[in-house]
Amino acid sequence: MVQELLLPITNWQRKRNGRRLWDRRHDEGEPIMMESIRKFFMSNMAENAEAGEDTQAADLRLAACALLLELAYADDKFTDAERTHLEYAVQRQFGLDQDQASELVQLAEEQRAQAVDLWSFTNLIADNYSLGQKMVLAEAMWGLVFSDGDLASREDYLMRKISGLLRLEPGYLAEARKRVEEHQQSEENQAD
Repeated sequence: MVQELLLPITNWQRKRNGRRLWDRRHDEGEPIMMESIRKFFMSNMAENAEAGEDTQAADLRLAACALLLELAYADDKFTDAERTHLEYAVQRQFGLDQDQASELVQLAEEQRAQAVDLWSFTNLIADNYSLGQKMVLAEAMWGLVFSDGDLASREDYLMRKISGLLRLEPGYLAEARKRVEEHQQSEENQAD
């Protein structure tokens, strides 16, 4: 009786899920998007950790990279300076080489394109990152925003929105911004 009542809901869910790329399956039964993410992280980073920890770490890396990409595209242009900064930040933050960082950025771009909003990325990070890790991510985001030499109003708005979703208080966001600005000024002074 209960199964008969749930049958319309189950059929609706199957129809709805069939349209999403990450729910579509290869012949082996693996979801398309999850298979590509799993292959990347298993081939590049699975040596040192257990499988459960790898999956969570992989998801966190992907989420952080997707947020950085969201900021990079916020002003409707993804410059070479922004791409260089993004790949360098990903390499430094996650201990990746150039090829691994490029592949992570590509996977994050695919995830970002499919995402309806930022909540899935920010919620994962907010639940699993410490305050220190969130501050490092905020500094990477500010560095990316300032890497093209211009702070667009949309970038500033998006930074505040993301920090709120990450449950990072405005004072911490301002502190991260100040550190990035000071670092850039010291680099400019050294160049002169």
